[in-house]
Amino acid sequence: MFAFSPGPLELGIILVVMLLLFGGRLPNVMRNMGRGITEFKRGIKDTKDDLQKTIDKEDSTSDDGGDS
Repeated sequence: MFAFSPGPLELGIILVVMLLLFGGRLPNVMRNMGRGITEFKRGIKDTKDDLQKTIDKEDSTSDDGGDS
């Protein structure tokens, strides 16, 4: 299914490297990463909502000004 998904060995290596690099700061780093992901998702949702509103507005104006 996923050709490039990491296996258990790769995940373990990533975990060890993160522990070595960040150590005691790891909880703070993970918290900030989670906040960043949340803000990114919110931005995507807002953009999607704005685009949908624009599409709906264009559809309603094209329906109102139909062929006479």
